[in-house]
Order: sequence, then C-alpha cells, then structure tokens
Amino acid sequence: MKAIHIKLWRDLRRLRAQVATIAMVVAIGVAGFVGMFSVHESLKGSRDAFYRDNRLADVFASVKRAPVHLRGRLAAIDGVAEVKLDVVFDAQIDLPGVEPPVTGRFIGLDLARAHTNRQGINALSLKRGRWPERDGALEALVSDRFAAARRLNPGDTVHAILNGKRERVHLVGTAASPEYVFASQGGAPDDTSFGIWWIDGARMTQAFDMQGAFNQASLRLDAGVPVAPVLTQVDRVLEPYGAIGATGRDKQLSYKIVGDELSQLKVMGTVLPAIFLAVAMFILNVVLSRQVATQRSQIAALKALGYRDGAIAWHYIQLALVIAGLGVLVGLVLSQLIGRGMLGLYDEVFRFNGLAYETSIWLVAVSALLAAAAAAAGTWSAIRAVVRLKPAQAMQPPSPPAYQPTLVERLGFGRFVSTGAMMVIRNFERRPLRAAFTVTGIALAVALQISGAFWLDAIAHIVDVQFRQVQQGDVLVNFHRPVPVSVVQDLKRLPGVIDAEPYRTEPVRVRLHGRSEDTALTGYLGDAQLMRVVDEHRGAVTMPAHGVVLSSLLANELGARVGDRVELEFRLWSQQRVEVAVVDIVHTMFGKLLYMNLDAMNALARDGNGVADAALQVDPLAMGAFWSAVKAAPVINSVFDKAGSMAAFNKTTSRNMGVFSGILTLFAVAMAVGIIYNAARISLSERAWELASLRVLGMTRAEVSVLLLAELGAELLVALPIGAFTGWGLASLMMRLMASDSIDFPVVIEPSTYASAALIVLAAGVASALLVRRHIDRLDLVSVLKVRE
Repeated sequence: MKAIHIKLWRDLRRLRAQVATIAMVVAIGVAGFVGMFSVHESLKGSRDAFYRDNRLADVFASVKRAPVHLRGRLAAIDGVAEVKLDVVFDAQIDLPGVEPPVTGRFIGLDLARAHTNRQGINALSLKRGRWPERDGALEALVSDRFAAARRLNPGDTVHAILNGKRERVHLVGTAASPEYVFASQGGAPDDTSFGIWWIDGARMTQAFDMQGAFNQASLRLDAGVPVAPVLTQVDRVLEPYGAIGATGRDKQLSYKIVGDELSQLKVMGTVLPAIFLAVAMFILNVVLSRQVATQRSQIAALKALGYRDGAIAWHYIQLALVIAGLGVLVGLVLSQLIGRGMLGLYDEVFRFNGLAYETSIWLVAVSALLAAAAAAAGTWSAIRAVVRLKPAQAMQPPSPPAYQPTLVERLGFGRFVSTGAMMVIRNFERRPLRAAFTVTGIALAVALQISGAFWLDAIAHIVDVQFRQVQQGDVLVNFHRPVPVSVVQDLKRLPGVIDAEPYRTEPVRVRLHGRSEDTALTGYLGDAQLMRVVDEHRGAVTMPAHGVVLSSLLANELGARVGDRVELEFRLWSQQRVEVAVVDIVHTMFGKLLYMNLDAMNALARDGNGVADAALQVDPLAMGAFWSAVKAAPVINSVFDKAGSMAAFNKTTSRNMGVFSGILTLFAVAMAVGIIYNAARISLSERAWELASLRVLGMTRAEVSVLLLAELGAELLVALPIGAFTGWGLASLMMRLMASDSIDFPVVIEPSTYASAALIVLAAGVASALLVRRHIDRLDLVSVLKVRE
C-alpha cells in the first residue's frame, strides 16, 4: 500500500467523529431525495397502472337530465372512442349505530357487463365480496375507503333515502373506482361522512325517475386526440339539457387531488435534500481546508518524495468521496425506512390495486452523483491550496495572522468589554467567512425545522377559517330539488334547531375579456351569519345588495377588477345569460368562485326563489333528537356534520403531518449537530496552542471551555433570528412551488413554532458543546505546546 493511501486511512480514523457527522448530513440529503422520489415514483406508477387497467375516462360531463339517445351524437364526435352514460345522485344514509346520517353518492351499475368483466370506462375493481344481483333485495357495492372508515362488511344492511323514499340496502361487497380515488363532495376528502355506492342501474333509474335519461357522461378518447375541441363539442350537445360543463381528466376532482399530492412530493424531494447537500459541501470545504493547513509538512514531504500535485489533490478528493460514499450508503438504508413509512401512510389514502415501494436505479445513481459533486465542490479550495503550496514553503509553519484593533476597539468601546468577550470578537473579525458559514448552517437547521412544523399551523388556520369563520353553523343540509325559501321555517321547527339560513349554489360560466371559466355562484342572505364569505385580510364580508363578488383566484384568472362587467351564464336550471358588475374581490383560500346577495341572484336567474341548501345552528344538547328528525325527513338529500368532519380531518391530518414534521425535526437536529460540532472541533484544533497556554497560565478547564464555546454560543444567538426569517422564506417558497390554481394558502407560522425550532436547535448546540468540552478536558498540554522551530 502506498504511503498516500496509508495517510488516507489514518486521516479517516483520526477524523472519525467529524467524518460521521458530515456523512450523516449527506445521508439525510440522500435519504430525503431517494425516499421521497421513490414514494413519488411508486405512487405515480401505481396510479397510472390503476387508471390504465380500469380505463379512466378522458372527459367528464354532468347534466341535469338528458336523453340516452344522445349517446350516438357524443360517440360521433371526432376522436371519441367510447361513451359511458350514468345516473348519479347523492342520498342520505342511515348507518346502524351511527347517530348522524352520512352522505352516499349512488351510481347505477350495469350488472350484465360487470358480471362478464366487460365494464368499459371507469371500471370498478372488486375488493371484497361479490357483485350485486338484480332480483330480490336492493344490493350494493360501497367504496372500500368508506367501508374501512365505517367498518362496514359484506352482509351489513343500511337505510338510504332515495328520491324521498326510505330504502333498505344490502351491502354485498366493496370496490375501488378510478373516478373516486379521493371521494369528495367538493371539499376535503372525508371517508367517514361521504362514500360511493353502486347499485343496479335499472333500480337506480327507477328510484330517481330517470328512465331513458342520464345525468353524467364519461368519454374515452383515441390516443393523441386533443381534449379542448372535444370539450367544446360535448358542451354543444349537452347545453340544451342543463349541462354544468365538460372537463378534461386534469380537472376531474379526484385526479386533480392525486396529482397535487404527487407534485408536493416532488417539491419536498427536491428542495429539502438540496439544503442538506449544500450544507455538507460547506462543511467539507471547511474541514478539508483545515486539513491542508495542519498537514503542510506532510504535503511538503509527499511532494519531496515525488508525488505530483494531481496525486495529492486526488488524495483529498478521495477523502471527501469516502465521506460522501458513507453518507450515500447510510442514506440509502435510511431512505428505505422513510419511504416505506410514508408509503404505508399513503396506502391508507390511495386505494390503488397495488402499491409497492420500489427504488429505481436512476435514483441511486443520481443521488450518488449529487453527493460526489457536493464532495468535489467542497474540496475545491483545499485542492487549490495544495496545488499552490511549494515544498520549501510548506516545510515552514504558516505565517501568524496580522492582528489589528477590532471595530469595537476602534470605536472606543474596548474598555467596556471583558477580555474573554474581546477574544470572541477578535475571532469573529479574523475569520468572518467561517463565522458566516457556521451562522448560515445553523440558520438553515432552524429554517428546516420551521418548514416542517409550520404545516400544522397551516392546517389549524384552515380549520379555523373554514369551520369556524366561514361555516359558523353546525350542520349543512341539501335538498334534492330547489325548494321555497320558506323551508327555513320548517327547518327551525326541527328539534334543537336554534337558527337556519338558506343559501343557493349554482354552476355558472363566467366570461370577461375573451376568457371564460366554469365555476359556481353562491347566493347568501344579506345578513347571513351561519354560512358566509370571509376575506383573509378583512374578515367576514357582507354581500352587497347588487353586483357580484369574485374570489381573488377567479379575478386573477379572468383579469377582472372592481367595476368590470362580467357575463354570467347559468348552466343548470334557468340557463339565463346576464351581465353584472364586479363590486368586490375577496381573498379566499379555496376555489375560483363568485358570490352574490341571494335576492339579487334569484332576480338574475329568473327561475323563482328556490334554494337547495341551508345552514343550521343546533343546540349541542339536542343533537340526538335532531339527527333522528333529519333521518325521517325525506326532502333532505344529504347532510354535512361539521363536528364529525372536523374530528375526522384533524385525526387524519394531525397524524400525517405529525409524522412528516417529526422526520424533519430529526433531520434538523442531525444537521445542527453536524454543523455545530464540526465548527467547534475546527476551532479547537486551530486554537489548541492558545487554550493550552491559558491553562498553563492558571485558567481552569471550565474557563478555557467558556472562551472556546462562547464563540459558538454567539454564533447560535446570531443564527436564530436569521433562521426564523429564512424559515418563513423557505415555507413561502414551498407553498408557492406546491400552489394549485384553485388553492391559495397563506403562510401561517405561529410564535410557538418559531420558539420550538429555536429550542430544538439550541438543544442540539448544547449537546455538541458537551461533546467538544470532553476534548478540551483531554488536551495534552505538553504535546500541544510543542512548536516547530
């Protein structure tokens, strides 16, 4: 073995603690990159296979009621390969042993095609049980996520109000549908209160008086056919029958939620690992630069023995690559733990046919190349120093630094500063770049902790705004058909109801400046309190008597400003086209939506004063009697229970966000320890002679430790506010990268989050300081004070 190779292993052994901490920082970067991208690829592969095998449609269209003979016209559209027509209605379901009713979306199923495995578009995957039979009792399949959440099994029986008639429904199996990977009524998915039910199509049309008609169409297109022209033609065919507007697969609610989740994983797998690899690069730069400075005589000896500059430079590159290689190996093992753990959480959410964790070779290769590149970049300054160092020059000790009065002394404040504090200030001024690096690294550790914990604050803010400010009522009810506004008087007579307010939501197409958007218009009472519009900056907004209010997301999409006149086309009932002035723009978190005064909306629609929704405030002590009355009310189509939905939402998000935040906390601690420990060890190696001299002059170990660690403490204190600001910036960047065209989340970070991030990093700093203190206590004064002549 060559001498230079022996030197490499000796350096690794001597620097084993620093090697371990740097390798851990590299490992975390690799683990985050490989783990999150592996989860992304596993989910994406399973999603694509599920959609392909179950033939997810390319175009979706909802209509009030249209004759089935339109199938031929839809199939005749250029590029359309297959058409499926469905009857779909929401209904109230009474589950045994569950007090509040839940909402089920009932879909007609072609049993003949299902039994012969020829389902066509949007095919179901039977998870448990069997397919329903046509004769006898009304049998149904239910979405397996809802069945799991409500612990339903084949053989169970429930009751549903189908078109005002209470029906006994026998559950015979569970299924997964590509249309409803995420089942939602329009808000956040909630598997405890909303499920999908499939029953015999003939029984479905009979129950809802839809013989010879349909209200939902799905189309599969030939490969390579552009979607936009097909959407236009589908709208033209369905428009006379109250069409809501055809959409492509990219805007189908379930597909969009899954796609947004995958996009967020990709962002997390890119931004956070980049921070760790950058930090590892800087630590390597400092450590190897120090190695070159302390091994001048060894470098001179190697050059004198005939080793060229390239060989010596390669030696230090090898040192960095070995550290990076260790980090990659540990990171790949860690990525398996992280990836499989995250995929386990996703497996409860994404009900694909197969969800297996796989790590692609390209991910391993790219992570190794990134780590090697970071290591090579980190050794650059050290390599330059090796190449420039002449043998005769290297044999001499380095020139002592040129000292000059500090800024504090030049300003005349030196007499007010203690000797120990002045030593800290001098070290800051003598090595400003190194101090800046340490401060930056610690600040990034704080920022990383904040970027992981702020999600819990964001979720709490969303819950507060949506469930406590926007929806102040306890229950929302929906009616199958529009009913008179006077229905609120009937609702107020239900047991426990304190107040009731109607509101109306209608699908519309809004046009301005040649742009158009299919969305929804909601009309509220002028003095509405139970369901209202809340601006992020101004609070609750009272609906003006005339004109329309736009959400900021819709206003940005249309380029609308207050005073513009937009065209509204009612799509479902009246199909009126009217112009109305924009009187306000509100900053809301969700949706490209419009809002109006209910009376003004009814006047524009010209279809009477009917409403289909109402918000109720109910006495908590009377909820049992209230739910019993609701279950007996055939006119109520579906129910939203705020308390139950909040509990389910908090349970799911708190657990998932808690796991994610916990992982990032561990990462932040590891990074902080790596940075602080290496900074302290380098400072100790540079100031060992000085500290040993102070010991000989009579200072105790504790006093010497304070002189060294005070500099580290000062860097920590400087880094904390910088880290807090950087954490806010990183959170803002992640929110922007994850932003959707229909979601506008504000960056909300509570003071407690900043405080906990600071305390966690401070604890990591204290632990690192204690480790370094042990090395100070073990200083060999005789060997340290030996100086080359």
